[in-house]
Amino acid sequence: MSSNAKIGADAPGHAIRTAPGIFSPRYLWVTIGACALVFLGAFESLAVTTIMPLVSADLDGAALYALAFAGPLATGVIGMVVAGNWSDRNGPVAPLLTSVALFIVGLVVAGLATDMTVFLIGRLVQGLGSGAMNVALYVVVARIYPPALHSKIFAGFAAAWVVPSLVGPFAAGVVAELTSWHWVFLGVVALVLIAMLMVVPALRMLRGQPAAEVAVRPAWAVGKIAWSVLAAVAVLGLNLSARLDGAWIGVVAAVAILIALIAVRPLLPRGALRARRGLPSVILLRGLIAAGFFGAEIYIPYLLSDRYNYSAALSGLALTGAALTWAGASWLQGKLDTALTHVRAMQIGTVLVLFAILTAVATAAFELSPFVVIGGWLFGGGGMGLMYPRLSVMTLSYSTDRDQGFNSSALSIGDSLGGALALASTGIVFAALAGAGGSWPFAGCFLLATVLAGVALSVGPRVGDGVRDTE
Repeated sequence: MSSNAKIGADAPGHAIRTAPGIFSPRYLWVTIGACALVFLGAFESLAVTTIMPLVSADLDGAALYALAFAGPLATGVIGMVVAGNWSDRNGPVAPLLTSVALFIVGLVVAGLATDMTVFLIGRLVQGLGSGAMNVALYVVVARIYPPALHSKIFAGFAAAWVVPSLVGPFAAGVVAELTSWHWVFLGVVALVLIAMLMVVPALRMLRGQPAAEVAVRPAWAVGKIAWSVLAAVAVLGLNLSARLDGAWIGVVAAVAILIALIAVRPLLPRGALRARRGLPSVILLRGLIAAGFFGAEIYIPYLLSDRYNYSAALSGLALTGAALTWAGASWLQGKLDTALTHVRAMQIGTVLVLFAILTAVATAAFELSPFVVIGGWLFGGGGMGLMYPRLSVMTLSYSTDRDQGFNSSALSIGDSLGGALALASTGIVFAALAGAGGSWPFAGCFLLATVLAGVALSVGPRVGDGVRDTE
């Protein structure tokens, strides 16, 4: 591993203490611009989760509810692979600009939609741009900030969720109720434009930098892009299998999952699906914990509105609390830095997420007070806050200039594809249990998320003591 790839563990303590902060004049505009884009993604994510029950009812799209979430994650995988390869070849400026443009187009199409098909097309384009944007931002961090500041900027990314988590879900619900859900998407377009104005200084700073410091630029990974397309198609097929009859549901679902796992192998570090120690387990853990957490979270506003008659605004408050604990735990782990080891952070985080999902299971299965799941989800947000910044830091610690794009892409792919497969699977479970009535469809989805979080708990100890291997 090159010295540039280390996270400051071997650097002299004096050098770390005297390094400029992420808000020092040298990094000020980079930090503001990057955090503004993270802010945008946070607002959009929380807002859409809150208003989807209204969108589903208005466009008669209950059968495609999960696809509205899983679809963008699936197309996001394509964006991640392209952006990772593009960034390794030419730097992250062009990928970042292109991804933001796609994100805007997706928001406009979804915001103007009058039927579920058009809405889903907008969401797919939006996911393509969002996935590419995340990877490009990771490479921006790797190229601009010294290793000693990586944990701080990733904690800053998490903290950028604070404002949208305070106002996003509730504001989205209020806007949807007073005007129309369409404006929740169209209004975010203005936030994108503001964010781009803020990020321009960062892009100017990067334009003068060379691409990866290697003798030959990486070739366009046409094969890997094709694999990412196949993985996305498999996820979309898994979602649509819920609309089939009888035994065909299980057959198509099993084939789709198998194809997705085969397709994703070349996009991840070797040994990721086998939980090989080090970077492979970091990537796998990110996918599993995203699958468990987000696979459950999208059904919490749905549960509150369907079974407890909560308004969209009140349903969103459950997500607000979790987002706040996520940001708070992210700040705390940044302060603890060396005092809290990576492995310990993973263990604590997965236990908290597992506990939160179990409160959702209990609430749905036994029709408990909604405050049980609302309170429990606070612990889930805290667990994610402990884990996500650390997983990002570990990914860069295993990377060099040559593979920063690939590894950052792999991390985001594990995140998105894990979530997409989980959301598609919960959609099948929800449809299968719909005939049982009551809260059983929700309980079934939460139980599947529990299993995924349980597997993540077993992978956590394997994130350390590994050797970087991305070929």
